Amino acid sequence: MTDAAPAPFRILSLDGGGAKGFYTLGVLKELEALVGVPLCDKFDLIYGTSTGAIIAALLGLGKPVDEIESLYRLRVVQIMGKLLPSRKTAALEKLAKEVFEGKRFDAFKTEMGIVGTRWEDERPIIFKTSRGQAFAGAGTFEPGFGCTIADAVVGSCSAYPFFLKKMVTTGRGDRIEVRDGGFVANNPTLYAIADATKSLGHSPTMVRVVSVGVGEYPAPNLSVTSARKWLNKWPTVKFAQKLLEINTQSMEQLRGVLFGAVPTLRINTSYTQPEMATDMLEADMEKLGKLWSRGRDSAREQEAQLRQFLI
Repeated sequence: MTDAAPAPFRILSLDGGGAKGFYTLGVLKELEALVGVPLCDKFDLIYGTSTGAIIAALLGLGKPVDEIESLYRLRVVQIMGKLLPSRKTAALEKLAKEVFEGKRFDAFKTEMGIVGTRWEDERPIIFKTSRGQAFAGAGTFEPGFGCTIADAVVGSCSAYPFFLKKMVTTGRGDRIEVRDGGFVANNPTLYAIADATKSLGHSPTMVRVVSVGVGEYPAPNLSVTSARKWLNKWPTVKFAQKLLEINTQSMEQLRGVLFGAVPTLRINTSYTQPEMATDMLEADMEKLGKLWSRGRDSAREQEAQLRQFLI
C-alpha cells in the first residue's frame, strides 16, 4: 500500500479595487460552493490588498461569503458613496472597529497576508500571521506587528487621495504611517507566492494559486450632476486610479516571469460593453450587482481548472 500523495499548498490572493470588490465576491461565492467548506479551511494562505484585504480578513476569520457580501451591500457602498476623504475614512474606521472588534492576528484560522505601504519609508509593510512567513527577524516576529486586524485592514485601504492616512501602533509602541497596499502590490499574488516558496519552503510545483481580480471595465460616463464627475476631474484622483490599474498588470507580468513554474489560475475578466463601465468609487447597487454576477460567471467559466486546484 502506497502513501497518499502530499496535499498541495493552496493560496488565495485578492486584488484591491474599491467597490469593484463585488466582482471578487461573486467569484468567491462560486469557490465556496465548489469546495463546500469555509474558504479558510481550503486555503493555507490568504493574501489581500485594500478591498481585497477586507474580504481576505473576513474569510480568514471564518466568515461565509454571503455574510461578507451583505456587509458590502449595507456598509461598503455607503463608504464609497461619500465624497470627502475625511468622511470616507471615518466611516471605514467605524466599520472596521465594529466588524473586527479588538481582534489581533492570532484570531485568524489560516495563514494571512495584509498588504500595506509604509509611506514614510517608501516600502511595503505586510501584516502576517506566522513566524514561518518572515524573511528576516524571525526571532522577534510578532503576528501583524502586534497591530489589530482593524488597523491593518484600514491601513491597506487608505488610498490617497480617496482616504486620509492611517497611523498604526505596533506591539512595541511604534507609530507607523500606513497607506493603501495598492501602491506597492494592488495584485498581491507575487508576495503570496514568495511567502509560500521562499519563507515557508514549499516546492513551486506543490503550490496552487487562485488569484482573483476585480475585473477590467470601461471608464464610466458620469452625469453632469454626479459628484464623482467632479472628483474624477482632479488630476491626482485620475492619476491614482490609473496607478493602481498599472500596478495590477505589472505585478501579474512579474509573477509570470519569476514564478512561472507555480500553477496559478488568474480570474479577472475584461469587459468592453458600455453598460459595464465603472470605477473603484462606484456606489450604484444595480451596477455593483452586475459586477457580482459577472464574477460568478467568470468562476463558472474556469470551474474545471478550479476543481483540479481545489478538489
